[in-house]
Amino acid sequence: MISILDSSSPEFPAELAQLLAFAEEDQAEVRTAVQNIIREVRERGDAAVAELTNRFDRQSAESMAQLTLDAADLESAYESLDPLIRDALNESASRVRAYHEAQLMAMGNGEHWQYEDDLGNQLGQRVNAMVRVGIYAPGGKAAYPSTIIMTAIPARVAGVDEIILCVPTPGGEVNPTLLAAAHLSGVNRVFAVGGAQAVAAMAYGTDTIPRVDKIVGPGNIFVATAKEMVFGDVGIDMIAGPSEVVIVADDSVDPDWVIQDMFAQAEHDEMAQAIVVSHSDTLLQKIEARLPEMLSRQTREDIISKSIRDRSALIRVPDLDHAFEVVNRIAPEHLQLALVDAGQYLDKVRHAGAVFLGADTTEVVGDYTAGPSHVLPTSGTARFASPLGVYDFQTRTSVIQCSREGAVRLNRAAAIIAVEEGLDAHAESARLRIKG
Repeated sequence: MISILDSSSPEFPAELAQLLAFAEEDQAEVRTAVQNIIREVRERGDAAVAELTNRFDRQSAESMAQLTLDAADLESAYESLDPLIRDALNESASRVRAYHEAQLMAMGNGEHWQYEDDLGNQLGQRVNAMVRVGIYAPGGKAAYPSTIIMTAIPARVAGVDEIILCVPTPGGEVNPTLLAAAHLSGVNRVFAVGGAQAVAAMAYGTDTIPRVDKIVGPGNIFVATAKEMVFGDVGIDMIAGPSEVVIVADDSVDPDWVIQDMFAQAEHDEMAQAIVVSHSDTLLQKIEARLPEMLSRQTREDIISKSIRDRSALIRVPDLDHAFEVVNRIAPEHLQLALVDAGQYLDKVRHAGAVFLGADTTEVVGDYTAGPSHVLPTSGTARFASPLGVYDFQTRTSVIQCSREGAVRLNRAAAIIAVEEGLDAHAESARLRIKG
């Protein structure tokens, strides 16, 4: 039902590497298709976007006007929601906003800064929000309103002037909860356009869809490939892999809680991964025994079963020190510490997208209501990448102003280095300031 690994085994490093590896789909045909779509959009703009949308999403739009929703449409969708859903969205949005406002304050409130050195030179940095950001979100029956909240609100808190959203509406099916989330999150306009054509339109602009500075948000393999291809002409958040959770647990936690937390991750898709690391043989044995019965009660049993069988594992370690060695080697997207006094172990975590302390703190609250963005680094990239935040929607510009004394001293040293590098024009430019 599930693989069981032992960290003390000589084979463990190879077994863990195999567990973490995943075979990517053959992208040759996908890349060719995406290249063609991007070329079409760049050459024919709105006409290509409408044609591709009609073809892939079973639409019959005669112009982009039929695929555009404004602020009034979003507000109308918000007002039409069941009050229970509306209140839950408000709870999520307000908490995400509060978290990122605190994040902004911790970063100096996004203010410019400068200082004067001992030579009288003025040195500093200008901090500016991006002008326009584009969000991509899945649509139709697979719509995720939380994606809008977790991406648009950090951008809005960062000070972005305009936020647009592209979302596919297969067969013309518009999800009102998603539009309501866009309303709450400060999205300015929504375009009922999905796929690689949406990414290309946001990257290069058309008469209707404006060019953006950065594209964020998840999508299928065509969307991910398109984001990869347009990167450099436009910023992107990341190329995300399958979602994953590592749960470090001891005997204090109910094994049924651990199993359900595994299922919550595994139901995303067959490639999602749930790994439990424990020094308790008793806990691991209970999890292994209870898995089949609990699985039979899940509505997405087929998806969860494949994820648990092919991509998940129970890892036995001799103690918690070894547990965190395994954790830092994996560098998981989500890390749950279902331990007594979990906070005391936080310093042992070097690499993780988000850490959830204590058995009561589910990864699910991170997905929806805790506050931090749920857009996190996957596939071990937490070793060098961070959660989406206000910093992703700001640019920083260095500012330098030399005093007369500083100009002489800095240019003298600069000229020497330039000569050493064989850049004589650089050196002469610096020397002119020394002479002056």
